[in-house]
Amino acid sequence: MSKDGFSDLRAIQQSGRPMNLSKLTFFLSITLATVIAILGTSWWSFIQSFVGPSYRLQPSAKHYSTAFNDQTKENILARCASLHAVPGPPKNFHSRDESDRFEEGTNATLIRNAVIFTGRDNGSEIIRGDLLLDRGIVKGIGKISGRIIDNTPNLTTVDAKGAWVTPGLVDIYSHLGIESLPILAGDIDFNSTKGPVLPYLRSADGLNTHDEAYELAMAGGVTSVQVVPGDNPVAGQAFVVKLRKTRERSASSMIVDPPDNLRIPSSPSKNDVTFRWRHMKQTCGEGARRFGNRMDNTWVVRSAYAEAMQVKQSQDEYCAKANAGLWGELEGVFPEDVRWEMLVEVLRGKVKVTAECAEAVDIDSLVRLSNEFQFPVATIAQGSEAWLVPDLLRKVYVQIDFVYVDNVSTQLPQVGWRPFCRNAGNKTSGMKSRERRERYRGSEFAPSVLAQQEIPAVMTSGHPETNARYLMHQAQQAYYFGLPADLALASVTSNPAIALGHSHRIGVLAEGSDADVVIWDSHPLRLGATPVKVWVDGILQIPVPSKTGEETHIVIGKGKEEDEWRSLPDAPNWNKERDEAIKWDGLPPLEGRKTDGKVVFTNVKEVWKRTQDGDIEQAFNAESTEIEYGTVIVEDGRMTCIGKCEDSLTADAVVLDTAGGVISPGLMTFGSRLGLEEITSEPSTNDGRRYDAFKLDVPRILDDAGAVVRAVDGLTFSTRNALTAYRSGVTLATSSFARPVHLDEEDIHVISGLSVSFRTSSLHAMQRGAIVQDIAALHVTLGKSYPTANSISVSTQMAGLRRLLYGWESTDKETGAWFRKAAEGVIPLVIEVDNLDIMANLLILKVDVEDRIGSRMRMVFSGASEAHLLAKEIADADVGVILNPSRPIPLVWDQRRILPGPPLTNDTALVTLLDHGVTVGLGVPNAWEARNTRFDVQWAALESNGRLKEYQAYALVTKDLEWLLGVRGIDDDTSELVVYTGGSMFNSSSKVAAVISPARGFVDVF
Repeated sequence: MSKDGFSDLRAIQQSGRPMNLSKLTFFLSITLATVIAILGTSWWSFIQSFVGPSYRLQPSAKHYSTAFNDQTKENILARCASLHAVPGPPKNFHSRDESDRFEEGTNATLIRNAVIFTGRDNGSEIIRGDLLLDRGIVKGIGKISGRIIDNTPNLTTVDAKGAWVTPGLVDIYSHLGIESLPILAGDIDFNSTKGPVLPYLRSADGLNTHDEAYELAMAGGVTSVQVVPGDNPVAGQAFVVKLRKTRERSASSMIVDPPDNLRIPSSPSKNDVTFRWRHMKQTCGEGARRFGNRMDNTWVVRSAYAEAMQVKQSQDEYCAKANAGLWGELEGVFPEDVRWEMLVEVLRGKVKVTAECAEAVDIDSLVRLSNEFQFPVATIAQGSEAWLVPDLLRKVYVQIDFVYVDNVSTQLPQVGWRPFCRNAGNKTSGMKSRERRERYRGSEFAPSVLAQQEIPAVMTSGHPETNARYLMHQAQQAYYFGLPADLALASVTSNPAIALGHSHRIGVLAEGSDADVVIWDSHPLRLGATPVKVWVDGILQIPVPSKTGEETHIVIGKGKEEDEWRSLPDAPNWNKERDEAIKWDGLPPLEGRKTDGKVVFTNVKEVWKRTQDGDIEQAFNAESTEIEYGTVIVEDGRMTCIGKCEDSLTADAVVLDTAGGVISPGLMTFGSRLGLEEITSEPSTNDGRRYDAFKLDVPRILDDAGAVVRAVDGLTFSTRNALTAYRSGVTLATSSFARPVHLDEEDIHVISGLSVSFRTSSLHAMQRGAIVQDIAALHVTLGKSYPTANSISVSTQMAGLRRLLYGWESTDKETGAWFRKAAEGVIPLVIEVDNLDIMANLLILKVDVEDRIGSRMRMVFSGASEAHLLAKEIADADVGVILNPSRPIPLVWDQRRILPGPPLTNDTALVTLLDHGVTVGLGVPNAWEARNTRFDVQWAALESNGRLKEYQAYALVTKDLEWLLGVRGIDDDTSELVVYTGGSMFNSSSKVAAVISPARGFVDVF
């Protein structure tokens, strides 16, 4: 028979002769064996693709018997001893003369006259004095001997002039480098699809050294991050990296204290640590949903640890015999398995496990697993409900002294928190609240609640989910909502370093620690605090050195010269709100206490109100009167007396002390789907799927080519995002189905429909004043393909828009009618667009349409990351711009040419556009960010270095934004007024206490 087993069969068939029985039997047996082999191979390949490869390094004991020579015995005993070694720095680490990361040619730096937050003593140590950086480490702190300074060659002196200095910030949960910016399909090395349990994968293997976010993060003071892999139940090995580019320019050279098994030939040997901490990422709950439900994923993790436990036990039994000298009973080499090697290290307490677990049920499963297999958990990341179950956190299995901080151990897990405010920095709503069900009960009070329970909090970015550049802003927000100042600063410096096992070198400033240092232009916990200089390993990174090696001159901190900017800001008292949040299991009532009688506000510093034509003017200023503070009387929702009000205190009046507060018109938010969704990822809580006329045939029942929809028809009132925005001074919202640039292209429609303006406090559409304007503007979205999908081409999008604006669609249908109104300038045409070239083509199209029909279009660019490059042309065309987000991040290719502002550039996109006379508004991409509007405005003013006045900043989210979106009729009779205690909306120490509603005849008191 021939080699292929089929030639004989073909020959018999062709000849027509009957096949010999023996040949037939033999052929069938060969065929059957071949089929079984193929099926077996396919089945094994299927299994392997799910669980990953297994490589047994030891031969089976029953087949091998080994005679051990003296050298082999010595090696085995050393290997067995290493199983019980505790990771950590050598005893003499802080007496080192030079960092293992030092680069020859780096000058020493002496920072004089600084206020130094060291990160030590739980964040309580503050030293006034000097800081000496040399050979990559801190050589002196506080009062430094003149002899030491004189004997330090090549010394550069920097006068801090009393500025605050902190360690470089540490971000314990980031995807920098493995989800690098701008995100391209070929650069997403975040999630693996090869199975749920992948402890052998290493984030270092996907680390892109050209991520543009490295520099942006350092511009926010971030110097070290833990790069964690994806959302698999066991996602793989994480690595701590520093963000500066090394001379070698490799990914490996960025890693801090690489573990012994990560063999890097070029790694320096001096000060080497034999046993270093390793790091691993696990995921619970919704993040791992693609691999099954909670029960499925908990089981696969449990099963994996059971396998690893068997390997561990085999090693322990092997070593017990070796240590007892029973060499004759040892068969084979040391037992190990590459697939389970990392989990065995976890079981031995040598791995810092970061577990992304949000809900109490997920944390509970993690706690049970950690106790069943007796492994510690260093960090619970995200932890949306961790603040509700502090006693459960204490039940995580912990080995004694598993974390070291200057020889002081802690036995509590760190709890890593998602950010507070995003491209406003991070979210005050706390941890991307309400994006998923598992984040629905997240709270801004979580860090302070944990602090009360003596559980340390760590603020994280989850970059690029939120911008790593604004990590310090998360600490600022945590402080604002009640976390003590020392713990707030520790949450982004020493606490994450402790959790990583790296506090011997990063996250703290002490003699011998790494020279990662930040000088700030104001107190780090003040809103808008900006790094003036940033060093990593003693090498200046910010300001970014020019190509010639000279320092680039960037103006930073103008307008912050007063002493108050160097002092810790006051924080409001949130005790009542925090207690309510705990009492209601994370979902406290958000409606205010409505009062339709007399309300008296005392100790008022200023009052601002709308004029009849919509402008904003000052109605009262205590500084210009003979009285220290004024009084405001409100009856049935209307101010009846402002200033010096005699006999204001009556028995039936509700009295509220504003403590030097300010009353001013409410703000408006735009850019998100506020009111159109409750939980972003839960379809049952949203408007649902709409038809995209560029991708699908529109159903005949609509009888409309573009399937134009009205947001008012999908509006939902009393969402928690809307109510938290209302309690933060955002009384008006304009929402549409247009979606800013997002990594998920599925929900992006070219024709995004008609927006609606509504009051954020309303209970339903039929309530008086709930709908301010049922149709505001027409919205479209234009841009290149998104990283994860091939969307409609830009040329096709432009062709469709041109056709509609030319009027080629009948005006007796929704699409034709509304695009005709947009072309004629009856309503604004708001275009979500970021790319410079697309905006230029739109300006040309605008002129073309206006020439054809003799109109003046009201075109507005929203998003507009690259609009600053076209500022003059945009101004000449009388086109408005809504910057969304207000502080940009180059997520995708269309956004790559951002103008980041200080400390990277002198100008911001906002200032550039305003300087050219462009009308500008500010927006937010996500509904949970709406409550941060006033912080966005404050930050925009501070970043302008004094060029943006308060009234100009205020207009960005009031009258100018309203004008851009076509919202009319907001005047003294309809505008709601927000009462701030302790200052104005521009004071980050103030708090919203009430909202006055003249249109509805009452006052909401919070």
